[in-house]
Amino acid sequence: MAIRQVKIREDQEYITLNVLLKIVDIIPTGGMAKIYLAENDVYVNGERENRRGRKLYRGDIVKANKAEFIIK
Repeated sequence: MAIRQVKIREDQEYITLNVLLKIVDIIPTGGMAKIYLAENDVYVNGERENRRGRKLYRGDIVKANKAEFIIK
């Protein structure tokens, strides 16, 4: 499985987990993140994560929905 790159804007320091899940089309809206995280396993840098507002910085690796993403 290849790691998909998710690029954040240069003027942004981080994105939140709910925004990531939305932009990679795992959930249709950011508001669905709470439900998705309660019902599915999502890992950030190898640790289970259930906080939709978790800040993701460049270099972080997220595993969700049988896919892997790296923040660039």
